[in-house]
Amino acid sequence: MSLANARTAYTQTQNLGGNPRSTEARALMEAARRLSDARLMIEQDLDGYRTALRLNWRLWTIIQCDVASPENPLPPELKANIVSLSIFVDRQTLNALSEPAAAKLNVLIDINRNIAAGLMARPEAPAAMPVEPKAAAGGSVAV
Repeated sequence: MSLANARTAYTQTQNLGGNPRSTEARALMEAARRLSDARLMIEQDLDGYRTALRLNWRLWTIIQCDVASPENPLPPELKANIVSLSIFVDRQTLNALSEPAAAKLNVLIDINRNIAAGLMARPEAPAAMPVEPKAAAGGSVAV
């Protein structure tokens, strides 16, 4: 699947139901679960280890493309932070693929779980400020 097709599928999935934040959180948690399973089974299933890393890498590539899109409504500073984090994930993934080791998955698992937890948290909106439809309906990463 090409990156453009993956991004389109990701966007369409967000539009099917639920909010984008929960969709993104579930995707990150699923990738973290697969990485965690791969970490435990690396000696018996090196292909599973590589598959889990590639899945996580694909997810982060989609996130990176979405955040870099001019249509993404996130503030520029937050966009830059997410892109920087995704570049770190890229480097960590390449390192883990080139020299497989269970411990190299720990940081990726932690990143996914922490970002997912932030996405699942319900930010408190000030009572006097209505939520703008554009921000609430956005089809992009909302960290």
